[in-house]
Amino acid sequence: MKLITTKEKQVAREIQQIIIITIGAVIAAIGLEQFLVPNDIMDGGVIGLSIIAGEITGMQMSIFIVLFNIPFLIFGYRRMGLKFTLHTLYGVIILSVFTSVFHHVEPFTDDLFLATIIGAVILGAGVGLVIRTGGALDGTEILAIFVSKKRPVSVGQIVMIMNLFIFILAALLVFSWETAMYSIITYYIAFKMIDIVAEGLEQYKSVTIISSKPDELANVLSKSLGRGITFIKGEGVYSNEPKKIIYTIVSRIELSIVREKAHQIDPNALIAIENVADVTGSNFETSSGH
Repeated sequence: MKLITTKEKQVAREIQQIIIITIGAVIAAIGLEQFLVPNDIMDGGVIGLSIIAGEITGMQMSIFIVLFNIPFLIFGYRRMGLKFTLHTLYGVIILSVFTSVFHHVEPFTDDLFLATIIGAVILGAGVGLVIRTGGALDGTEILAIFVSKKRPVSVGQIVMIMNLFIFILAALLVFSWETAMYSIITYYIAFKMIDIVAEGLEQYKSVTIISSKPDELANVLSKSLGRGITFIKGEGVYSNEPKKIIYTIVSRIELSIVREKAHQIDPNALIAIENVADVTGSNFETSSGH
């Protein structure tokens, strides 16, 4: 039996990523051209600027999608590497091609409410899929991903802030304030979808516990959760006594088990909980504790 080499695994993974980026870009194009743009509902970011430029010049939006993304692609190359930039360039080209294709297809609905809700969900899912794979469909997403790595703010939240300014610009130049308001609703839904797809639907929590009975509590939690428990060595500032600090990562459902067991064993235990955007490895894929 032939063993798969590391290089072959890398090639297979790259092909898989390209396929997912393609799917994400096509999904985003469907959300744009079949729901949002035909109903004069604004997209945001570079795509939104492209829509404005298309309305002003009479040229196709797809041309500006590529042109306006070039400065961000240069920024992406310098800050985030060649692979990310190539993935993004590919995604932008696919998005541009399919928005041009779908532009000549009859839109799915002319109902503003349906177009806003369904278009936002579809667009957000497509964009989030590409971001999760290691690319972007919009230059502002490149900037948002970079900022999110430096600040405790999600990609979707950063995109939404930038889009608010673009919506106001659109309302002043080419569209109405009603369109801008529909667009804000669209992007509130879209950035939620981006976060769900890019960062995962399941919200994990990191739990740090300081207890006077660390061994007993860790043993009980390990058996109850079926997860690894880590001891972090610490020291009390006033007592100068060594302490075993319990650290683990759990799902939202498992969090109630942690609280219950900790309260039973050590009612005075200090429990600190933080959000975790994504978790890979260990037994998080296969645990039956959920």
